[in-house]
Amino acid sequence: MTLHETRAGRMLTDAASIGGIATLVRAQPPTLGTTRLVLVDGPGGSGKTTLAGRLAEALRGRPAGGARAADSDAPGAAGTSVQVLHADDMYEGWAGLPTLGDIVIDQVLAPMARGEAGRFRVWDWHRHQRGHEVVVTARDVLIIEGVGVAMRRARSLASLVVWVEADPCERLRRGIARDGEDTRDDWERWQVSEREEFEREGTRAAAHVWVDGNCSLPD
Repeated sequence: MTLHETRAGRMLTDAASIGGIATLVRAQPPTLGTTRLVLVDGPGGSGKTTLAGRLAEALRGRPAGGARAADSDAPGAAGTSVQVLHADDMYEGWAGLPTLGDIVIDQVLAPMARGEAGRFRVWDWHRHQRGHEVVVTARDVLIIEGVGVAMRRARSLASLVVWVEADPCERLRRGIARDGEDTRDDWERWQVSEREEFEREGTRAAAHVWVDGNCSLPD
């Protein structure tokens, strides 16, 4: 993933690496109480989860403990405390993109903006129901990654918005490789839904950092 450019003509040439993006994050003022909110958005299969995990490691100064929503540091941990949330844990299945804001805004960001803990129940894709609860408390950095997370209402609370994109055919290949050939129709419908979402929300143009998910961004 190679850094492209930023909005408003402001080139962030010092962020051509994961470490560079981490430096940008640290340089931003907190926007969610004492927390810097980083939103990593872009079409499915572009590399958002990988980037979010690597960014969390760079901020923490040590490897992450896992890749799920519950992966977080306790306050006071060495380095920068980070929590990573994944939109895949929030959507109510393949048709869940339109209601993502109910979780991201109403259950996570709005409570945190009031100085309270956010909380939501993880969607179980196999049982088609909500499962265990994830509690989101103040950290140095909160990273939320996934298609649609940088909606307008969320961007107003963000310190940094990162857009990740890749070739559509490659994204479809990655998605099917991960989820199985029997999800091809779901993935193709999803690609239509996400295009409509991004056009409606103006997400790509609003991002501070653009990343090419076809390539590998150096540490």
